[in-house]
Amino acid sequence: MTAPCARVADMFAITVRTEDGRRHVRVDAGGLTELIGRLGGRNDRFLVVQRIPDLPEVFVQVWHENGGDYVLEHRDGAPDRHFQAVLDGPGPVIAAMTRWARPEEDWDSGLDWTSLDLGTSEPPPPLELDEDERERLDARVREVIVGGYATRAQLAELAQEYLVSDDRHPVSPEQARLLADRMWLERVEEQASWQGETDPERLSRAFAALESSGITAREHFACCRSCGQAEIWSAGAPDARGYVYFHSQCTDSAARGHGLALLYGGFDGSSDTTASIGREVVAALEKTGLPVEWNGDPSQSITVTPLDWRKRLIG
Repeated sequence: MTAPCARVADMFAITVRTEDGRRHVRVDAGGLTELIGRLGGRNDRFLVVQRIPDLPEVFVQVWHENGGDYVLEHRDGAPDRHFQAVLDGPGPVIAAMTRWARPEEDWDSGLDWTSLDLGTSEPPPPLELDEDERERLDARVREVIVGGYATRAQLAELAQEYLVSDDRHPVSPEQARLLADRMWLERVEEQASWQGETDPERLSRAFAALESSGITAREHFACCRSCGQAEIWSAGAPDARGYVYFHSQCTDSAARGHGLALLYGGFDGSSDTTASIGREVVAALEKTGLPVEWNGDPSQSITVTPLDWRKRLIG
């Protein structure tokens, strides 16, 4: 992961996914070098690097097993834009992937690339849904996209499963991926016109400050309040004084334009500590310029409203 002292300006607009399933968002050059350099062992033989926001079939990846070569691949959209180079050490891999991450125009120069022909697949048939089903499916996928926390793969899974009932599976994996990617790219185009810091980015800045002050702060955490309250205790540092979070249903509400409810408390269970944590949360939010509604009652949630929920996609 990126070192805590790394400045935002030093971080690449990339997401790195490793074989163990972890995602490293906005790493810097040192973090990328470390992730590549450690490749070779069990459950740590490959990594995939995607841009932020993620774009379909645009990536660079590398495979290495102890004792073997480094197999570097990159793809730039179409099947005929998929290439491979075999290298004998991590140095050229680190250099090439770092140039890709910056990004530099001639990042791929100096390597012996060969074209990879993985074949082309036939496009899936059109969706056979009635008007109501199609509207409900599009609306739900759009809502989750606006929420801003899902990856393209998670959106495709949602699109495939959303209308399932009994033995009826009306959306195939291929149809789901096509639908999710189309709506994802529409949002990418939409957000390209956004200027400056958005409210969700202010929220993230406030949560980062709270985390550094000893309060476990988590965005889009758990599926509901019951699960969130059960899981937040072990989500942060062992010496955390308290917590603040919002769950996925809160995200959905914010995406619909209804503001964002924050849940908070002290780990000692006392109302005095909970109220104190609440005041710290409000102060951190207001410092970033976000409007807050809270009456000081530790039994009441903190609401960020009005809120312009324009969360930039990552993927």
